[in-house]
Amino acid sequence: MRLEIKGLTKKFGSFTANDGIDLVIEPGEIHCLLGENGAGKSTLMNMLYGLLTPTSGEILLDGKPVSFGGPGDALAAGIGMVHQHFMLVPVFTVAENVMLGHEQTYGGGVLNRRAARKQVRELSDRYGLKVDPDAYVEDIPVGVQQRVEILKALASHAQVLILDEPTAVLTPQEIDELMGIMRELKAQGTSIIFITHKLREVKAIGDKISVIRRGKVVGTAEPSASEAELAEMMVGRSVSLVVSKDHAEVGAPVLKAEGITVIDPRGHVVVKDVSFEARGGEILGIAGVQGNGQTELIKSLLGLIKPDAGRIELAGRDISKHGPRQSLEEGIGYVPEDRSHDGYVGSFSVRENLVLDLYRSDEFSRGPALRLDAISANAKARIEEFDIRTENAETPVAALSGGNQQKVVVAREFSRPLKVLIASQPTRGVDVGSIEFIHKRIVAERDRGTAVIIVSTELEEIYALADRIAVMYDGRIVATVPPDIPRADLGLLMAGATPGGSTDGSEVAS
Repeated sequence: MRLEIKGLTKKFGSFTANDGIDLVIEPGEIHCLLGENGAGKSTLMNMLYGLLTPTSGEILLDGKPVSFGGPGDALAAGIGMVHQHFMLVPVFTVAENVMLGHEQTYGGGVLNRRAARKQVRELSDRYGLKVDPDAYVEDIPVGVQQRVEILKALASHAQVLILDEPTAVLTPQEIDELMGIMRELKAQGTSIIFITHKLREVKAIGDKISVIRRGKVVGTAEPSASEAELAEMMVGRSVSLVVSKDHAEVGAPVLKAEGITVIDPRGHVVVKDVSFEARGGEILGIAGVQGNGQTELIKSLLGLIKPDAGRIELAGRDISKHGPRQSLEEGIGYVPEDRSHDGYVGSFSVRENLVLDLYRSDEFSRGPALRLDAISANAKARIEEFDIRTENAETPVAALSGGNQQKVVVAREFSRPLKVLIASQPTRGVDVGSIEFIHKRIVAERDRGTAVIIVSTELEEIYALADRIAVMYDGRIVATVPPDIPRADLGLLMAGATPGGSTDGSEVAS
């Protein structure tokens, strides 16, 4: 199926999200759509999927104009979409989720779950999507949930598949698996629109790359284009893809963790006797495949969960029993891995979210009364400083793009005096220009003498920022290594093997 977009425009009041977009997606083509957060990528895709009505312009399928009153119309026409935030029912099985909207029944309206399971197995085998049709969605990893979303679209006979930021929540291994699935879909004739901001991915998978900036297509490139060229097209200026930092001036330990153990609600020991130090003026990178205890370890440091054993000290004081409010007030900054759950209140405005953990301070309150002028002035300054793309400070954070939501969290946490900065997946879902900015701010925080802990599944980010690297596997820190360790050796450690030595968390030479 050939998809053609002509002059597609979408306005929200006086704001133009898409301005005369022209694109052609050929049959069996992987067409990558690059752009900064807030550039208009998701708005364009929501029009193609019937979630939004264009202000002007037209959509053509095989040369014939079409219009959609909703996603059902788009699916019926052969366009499917996998959203950045999955649209699955956690308590339903895989088969039940796939059959939603086009249920098969026996006589009397009884659901034919056997037919649904058969369809899932057939599609899984045909496209190489390994999924258990009887598994409950809430019990399967994020990468497998994404396969379920793809199966939902394929079950509706989608010939054009839109993938909106599909790698934002995936581990490197899951990303490789997704790339393989995309190639298999392409080989079987499915056209794919792949929305991302990750330059390496578009070069690896794309047949054609279109770049959107501030609502307009500013150019089309081949995968042979350099990352620097693509970044400049996205941002409109040259972008440094290398983190520039001086040698660390390492100070005394600021945060100490001794023997931290965490048992999850199902009785599994997910953090196993972890000990480490975070020193002032240093970035400690925690590397590992997601799901090896990093999330629970970081939450225990902040007081979001209480460790079942062990001790946490901040500047010599025991904070093991502190809750998150006390930890934040003691000088710990926190950028969570799941911003929508732990980082902001979606219904609150940008202005309000920028003081979520600061509003009790003398700067923003007098007794029980908030200083609204000071809160508004703070919002204006942070929006400008961190280039938060929002119509105004009163916009609900839920209405922003994912990357701009992340900027709100980062702006709040980086704008107060800190002893320790804990940043988990700090650039997840953020475009290349914003990554450059956030990395510079992290390094600047280190240079002020703050102890910085970075948790990331992006090895490039760990290598770029870390002064020391602690590797987690199966709930333990299996080694602490210098940042010049060869990638192959780091990969072995992340997989549980130790290239030259101990697995007790001791220093390992590269």
